[in-house]
Amino acid sequence: MPRSLEDGHIKFTLLTTAPANPAAPTAAELNAGIDASCAILASDFTWGATDSDKVQEKALCTENNSNSLGASNFQAGVTPFRYFDATNTGQADAVADKVFAACKVKGTELWGYARKTAKKATDAWASGDECYLGQHVVVDEPQPPSSQGGYIKFRCPMEPQDSYPFITIG
Repeated sequence: MPRSLEDGHIKFTLLTTAPANPAAPTAAELNAGIDASCAILASDFTWGATDSDKVQEKALCTENNSNSLGASNFQAGVTPFRYFDATNTGQADAVADKVFAACKVKGTELWGYARKTAKKATDAWASGDECYLGQHVVVDEPQPPSSQGGYIKFRCPMEPQDSYPFITIG
């Protein structure tokens, strides 16, 4: 079986309203959302699991630490590029800047879904696609990047509320 390079293969979609079943969205629901695949900085895209909580449950006779795995933990954060009106008025382009517009207000609830397969990021969602992680998140305050230069962008940290690892799109 062939392997696939990751570059250009991460599909990322944001929904501003919850799908009917957040743990099993349909391709139609995702394709109607905001395709953020080409509007997010790749180098600090944070959308995945982190180490689970540990529970110390070793027996009296165990001489070393023998932790059990507790609650799962997830992380989320994106850095959307900004898009402005072509007439150079300094105003955001209402259509092209929709990813940042969805993420710019603290407390905003979003549902995000990421696919990382051999399909291209620009390929539409299809029934049967593997989504490596869907999450219901709450957005924190957008932050300026730590280094200046490059395109105008802001880091948008997010707090996962519910996470749905390795789900199949309906």
